[in-house]
Amino acid sequence: MAKPVILVTRKLPEDVEARLASLFDARLNTADEPWSRDGAEIVRRTVETGAAGILCAAGDALDARTIGALPEGLRILATFSVGTDHIDLDAARARGIAVANTPEVLSFATAEIAFTLMLMAARRAGEGERLVRAGAWTGWAPTQLMGVTLEGKALGVLGFGRIGRELAAMARGMRMEIHYRNRSRVAPELEQGAIFHDSDDGFLAAIDVLSMHIPGGAATRHWLNAERLAKMRRGALVVNTGRGTTVDDEALIAALRSGRIRAAGLDVYDGEPKVHPGYLALENVALLPHLGSATIETRDAMGARCIENLAALLIDGREPPYRAA
Repeated sequence: MAKPVILVTRKLPEDVEARLASLFDARLNTADEPWSRDGAEIVRRTVETGAAGILCAAGDALDARTIGALPEGLRILATFSVGTDHIDLDAARARGIAVANTPEVLSFATAEIAFTLMLMAARRAGEGERLVRAGAWTGWAPTQLMGVTLEGKALGVLGFGRIGRELAAMARGMRMEIHYRNRSRVAPELEQGAIFHDSDDGFLAAIDVLSMHIPGGAATRHWLNAERLAKMRRGALVVNTGRGTTVDDEALIAALRSGRIRAAGLDVYDGEPKVHPGYLALENVALLPHLGSATIETRDAMGARCIENLAALLIDGREPPYRAA
């Protein structure tokens, strides 16, 4: 029996690609060419290969138009991510194409990056690193690059899902007080003493650090805007490892310039890989290139989730275990 054809849109870890090749007729993108940003090219390659499944990734152009043009034989989109913002789920449902993702394996790694950015913003680590690399450091000084400590500060977690709760656990080790804003209050055993807020106003006024972990989409676009920034404590910190679309860049840049927001740490951007040029001119913002899940262990686990989803539907004829739509 012929192996199902899988079109893989991005270069994946070697072990993941080897396992894909053993189970499927895997059409790999070993050079990591960026063709998957073009929906028409995704359709062309799917038709050309006769793929039954696409192993896609964040940033791929799987909007309604692309999905509507995919051939009848395409049965599943397995995304190498938890987020599905790049896939029009309604269009996939309408076509009867399953969408599956990779939950539960990247929460700790993404929380680590959020915690890294919190420390970088609080302790001015990016500025210090740039100072040393530029050869401009002249030695220790009592007032050089003084930041703020996280000890005793109030951390506000926006979106108290798996990643938000992992970050809260880390922050407790820094003796931080945990507050959270969520669609609904979680069970006490998940709160672990965290303080729930049922309004944005009360939440923003109570915290020294905001860490954002909400999904993208129209409902959350530019959630952090000028109005909400004005409700935060002067000198607060902002961290975003969720979705770049949830931040109004112009508003945050203005707040960073004015000092209302002391510093920020960003791992995601609106329109990435493009980054708003206003951030590049600021010293008080730490910028990372979407590293949330970028550990060897996590990316291998994500690949395993994708393979489980593909094999379930295309080899075993059963429901993908991590179906998102």
